[in-house]
Amino acid sequence: MSIVNSAPAVDVRKVMSGKDGALYSEKGKLLVSVESYQTQVSITNSTYQPLGTAQERATMTSYRVNLNFTEVCVEDGEFFRLLMDGMKNHKMPVLVFRGMVRSPYNNSEEQVVYRDCVPDGTIDIQNMQPGELYKRAWSFIVNQPPELQKLLKNA
Repeated sequence: MSIVNSAPAVDVRKVMSGKDGALYSEKGKLLVSVESYQTQVSITNSTYQPLGTAQERATMTSYRVNLNFTEVCVEDGEFFRLLMDGMKNHKMPVLVFRGMVRSPYNNSEEQVVYRDCVPDGTIDIQNMQPGELYKRAWSFIVNQPPELQKLLKNA
């Protein structure tokens, strides 16, 4: 019987979890009330089929980066005030965020900066449920390419 997966096993002692990540404001302030955050890229391709072949090809035509986070509401913060002012003044805020993951095993960091983030989609103004923490979900479009500042290093 041959071994199907010959790659070395992952050292599970060095796997990271949510406690190893953080989201910061443009001013470097840790957003301590952020319970979770996620950034994703959605890539759009156009397909074409050259003459003389049955195989379609694809080329990227655009991409979109979204940043979403859930805030645990203890007190109304800067973002909520900016959102409410933006609705009143018909001008939404433009924000900068820094996502960071730090390895507790070798202190290496992965850092990505997200610039020109504008509110997008559905954002909770108030969302109360019995027995649950008071939370507010946020959604942003990132209007500049994410900037990789640091890469995690292998221990």
